[in-house]
Amino acid sequence: MAKESPDDESLLERVGEGDGAAFAVLVRRHSDRYYRLAYRYTARREEAEDIVQAAFIKLWETPDIWDPQRGARFTTWFYRVVVNLCLDSRKKRGEAAIPESLEPKDENPDSESKVAEGEARALLAREIKRLPPRQKTALILCFYEELRHEDAAGIMKVSVSALRSLLMRAKETLRREMDRYL
Repeated sequence: MAKESPDDESLLERVGEGDGAAFAVLVRRHSDRYYRLAYRYTARREEAEDIVQAAFIKLWETPDIWDPQRGARFTTWFYRVVVNLCLDSRKKRGEAAIPESLEPKDENPDSESKVAEGEARALLAREIKRLPPRQKTALILCFYEELRHEDAAGIMKVSVSALRSLLMRAKETLRREMDRYL
């Protein structure tokens, strides 16, 4: 019978007791997820790696910053930590570049529709980059990270209705800007 893996909260208790093995399990379990999130903000591999590393170091050095009594799951809470570090990084260096994942791929298109699609993707990426930070955060968490509205709202410390409003404004802004070009 396979040994059951401990849940994140149990691992965090052990991290609080200085258990490096429990910390390593958390890092392995969640690094990719938070790297993708940081990369969407920074569009720079090294910077995204540094942000995730800083978030995990912060957790290791002060594990009591996560309070299970607040009712948030570790993953929801840690999204907030990483998002805050991304926003801080963005403030330090100015506006982020367009992430490769949003840029059109150089596939040597053989039809006008592929060229137009690539141009539209590049334009959309540029307009997402220009969104106000809270709208961009809501969009990334809900559409790219595919989080439930309740979880995204918890990460952003807003109500679900406020999150929906941010998403609505972001989509309306994007629609309006895209219509100008198309």
